[in-house]
Amino acid sequence: MIRLVAINKYYDTRRGKNHVLKDVNLTLEKGQKIGILGRNGAGKTTLIRILGGVERPTTGYVERDMTISWPLAFSGAFQQSLTGYDNLKFICRIYGKDPEEALPAVEDFAELGRYMREPLKNYSAGMRARLGFAISLVVDFDCFLIDEVVAVGDQRFQDRCREELIVKRADRSMFFVSHNPGFIRENCDIAAVLVDGRLVPFDDVDEAYHYYQAHYSE
Repeated sequence: MIRLVAINKYYDTRRGKNHVLKDVNLTLEKGQKIGILGRNGAGKTTLIRILGGVERPTTGYVERDMTISWPLAFSGAFQQSLTGYDNLKFICRIYGKDPEEALPAVEDFAELGRYMREPLKNYSAGMRARLGFAISLVVDFDCFLIDEVVAVGDQRFQDRCREELIVKRADRSMFFVSHNPGFIRENCDIAAVLVDGRLVPFDDVDEAYHYYQAHYSE
């Protein structure tokens, strides 16, 4: 189970505090897939970074009793001066995986070719995202945090992402954050909508979709 308890997140700006998340509470059970809907700038990425431990909430806390991935489109934890292979070795050691056993699967999925032995500072954003996605698959978490990563790359690569996550790991918990209601309706059991920093949960995905449509069509 993963629980968000009274999460608030502020950022200091020149115009004062920007209250991005306001008293967010949510529980995700093992195997559940939840979609977080919200338009661009609603706080979806901030929420998923807090879930993954990339950022800390200003107040509140997160309870976890499952292994949880980093946000799959996020590569900020990588060392930019190291090669893709060296970053793989570092992460594998943290999670107790054999990097030599993991390497063929990462090379096959990320399709980086010779760039696997090049520093990450030479990678494009898409290449870094593919590497992070591939490494997350070999670590194989109980819960995956997915921030629009299925939109990375061409259609063939997007199809491979969906196959690996949604088909082969159907028993895992997942947080999807998206501004695409159709994707959430297709892949999630439950959903919630971020509106003005507050998370409105729904047990029925269609209800969440209609709420999202009604709110953002105004």
